[in-house]
Amino acid sequence: MKVINLHQEEKELIELAVENNRHAQQKIYSKFSPKMLSVCRQYIKDIHEAEDIMITAFMKVFTNLKNFKHEGSFEGWIRRIMINECISFIRVQKKVKFLEDENFTEEKVNNIESQLSIEDIQFLIDSLPDGYKMVFNLYCIEGYKHHEIAAMLGINEGTSKSQLSHARRILQQNVTKLKNYDNGTE
Repeated sequence: MKVINLHQEEKELIELAVENNRHAQQKIYSKFSPKMLSVCRQYIKDIHEAEDIMITAFMKVFTNLKNFKHEGSFEGWIRRIMINECISFIRVQKKVKFLEDENFTEEKVNNIESQLSIEDIQFLIDSLPDGYKMVFNLYCIEGYKHHEIAAMLGINEGTSKSQLSHARRILQQNVTKLKNYDNGTE
């Protein structure tokens, strides 16, 4: 019974926000902005740029709120807008290039047990070239399939697989270096 009431409250809040009710829009922003800033930060190194992109994406959320069909998760709908806004920003600002590699073979990912902090992990992901980082985030964090990533980024599926493979290899190497440094063996 509570789940239905909570869902109904969200639906009513969305309907008020569609009518440009500023209080309802503020509630939506307050509820989702911390998570969405985290999503933007996964793609954008600079926290200030990530915040600007999040705000721009929220403007798109409110502009297109009338198009939300209440099918699926509202948070997921917002998240997709955030991701698309990050990808658009990276395309415009960085002009990301993807390397074609038709000879892709899936590499096994070794489980590297480590005591890395979230900051260390984010630093390692941030150090990836932009193309690798985007594909890594979309595949490993967001859960998109390679054909979906290829369509989103305008690349072929083999390129998506190749970018992921290279990103994993670089991350493995950097985690090993970081572990060796922490252990004093490097």
